[in-house]
Amino acid sequence: MAYFLQLLLNGIHNAALYALLAYGYVLIHGLTHRTDLSLGAIFAFSGQTFILVTAFAWSVLWMTLPAALSFGLLMAVVYVGVGGYAIAKLIYAPLEAGNRNTVLVATLGLSIFLMELSRIAANTRDYWLPPMLAAPVQVLGGGVDISLTQLQVVNIAVALAVIASGEAIMLRTSAGRIWRAVSDEPAATAMCGIDPARVRTQAILAGYGVCALAGLLAALYYGNVSFNTGMIFGLKILFITAAGGFSRPLHAAVGAAIVGMVESLWGGYFSVLWRDAAVFSMLVFVLATRINAQDAERI
Repeated sequence: MAYFLQLLLNGIHNAALYALLAYGYVLIHGLTHRTDLSLGAIFAFSGQTFILVTAFAWSVLWMTLPAALSFGLLMAVVYVGVGGYAIAKLIYAPLEAGNRNTVLVATLGLSIFLMELSRIAANTRDYWLPPMLAAPVQVLGGGVDISLTQLQVVNIAVALAVIASGEAIMLRTSAGRIWRAVSDEPAATAMCGIDPARVRTQAILAGYGVCALAGLLAALYYGNVSFNTGMIFGLKILFITAAGGFSRPLHAAVGAAIVGMVESLWGGYFSVLWRDAAVFSMLVFVLATRINAQDAERI
């Protein structure tokens, strides 16, 4: 039982990262209604940039570790912010009126470009951050050895705070009402004086920011985010949100959290080599069942 509870606690950390990715994805897809395969690459690119800049600041600029981490964080934010704005203007805006598959192909190319850019910048090497905030935090008393590291607790708290803040904005502010209005009827909102293109750009920046934050948290915890992890994370988030629905970011985040828990349990009891295959099989089953249920309701 203690082993099972420890796996569940570790799964909460995985769930928090997946929930952030899914939340950011639906912030974009809910407005554009286009499949975006670049979110996983943004996740990996953010973490990889943070690690590379931190390593450069530490070994070349001779900064202290806190200063190097701060510099890496700043540069990752700048890169993702500029990149997100460029993507909104150079990919989404020109392709908005075209076929939906054009955005899919364009973001697939962008994902490959970002992965190759990270690989070249790292010279096809893996750089690692030193362990940080690794002291255990006992979750249960009574001598039961079930714990999370301090960094896991921080990551979970940050993820919950971001998602809770996003939901508060979506449900209680004019920004959330505008997001829902543009998602449902962009032409009608334009007639009311709202610029759908501007709202779309803001949503893309917000979504990319949330996914980049997940990449930074993953880099801090694991110490490394490889340049070749972007594609698999992008496909997972796409399947998760497709199964959970694209209309509500919170629903997608909850579905992603469940997948994170399943991955943790699978890794504890079964072969890790088959984990991704099992997760994708589960997601395909849920998606097929959901589509059949919707078809039955229409009939």
